[in-house]
Amino acid sequence: MTEFHKEKEAVGEVETALLDAELFLKYGSPDRAMKRLKTALERSPRSIPLREKMREVAATHKHPEEAARHCLALASLYIERDNLDAAHDRLLEAKQLDNRISIVTGLEAIRRARHPELQVQQAAKTEQRREKLSVTFAGDLSVISVFDAIQAIENSRLTGILTLTNDAQAGRVLFNDGQIVDAECGKLNGHAGFRQIVEITGGVFDFQKSGQSFPVTIEAPSNTNLILDSLRQVDEEKA
Repeated sequence: MTEFHKEKEAVGEVETALLDAELFLKYGSPDRAMKRLKTALERSPRSIPLREKMREVAATHKHPEEAARHCLALASLYIERDNLDAAHDRLLEAKQLDNRISIVTGLEAIRRARHPELQVQQAAKTEQRREKLSVTFAGDLSVISVFDAIQAIENSRLTGILTLTNDAQAGRVLFNDGQIVDAECGKLNGHAGFRQIVEITGGVFDFQKSGQSFPVTIEAPSNTNLILDSLRQVDEEKA
């Protein structure tokens, strides 16, 4: 069988599985619909229509962890296809469905897809920065992204200041119990300052704990929402 016929057969199987799932749902059998979609996915794991339908059925019929897993898989597939807005949406949905999930890797993949030239710069500076790290909670942004650092602070519910510096700029992110409440970068603060900070990819960071909370300038449902919204706004400003 030629590659063309194999591909045509695979498309036909996907369409059949989607129709079967719709019938099962119509007659009130969501579990059978999910089983049918799962079988089809074993044959066509990279099918976006199948995964989108599986995500939809799982989320609608109270299988949030299953839906979240498919959201992560969809985010990867969308990144490969340069549909980065869809990837953002699926990452955010995965976090909302299952808060235990870390989407740091996905966020970093999206940023690399938007700025492939930064990977070379980061690799060149890694060894230079590694020797300058302090013994406190600190790191090299070429190795540990700002998203990783924010995730660690959020998970530990820490209050304090995350400082990021490189040869060109410096910024600070303020946390109360792991939640971002303010940011400063150059002459900008609040949301505008944070939008500048998410673009910092090289340099080092250092986190200093604080015994007192900070005034709230940034209000967001979650750090994840704030990051995704800021990245989207940065892209819109550059368009």
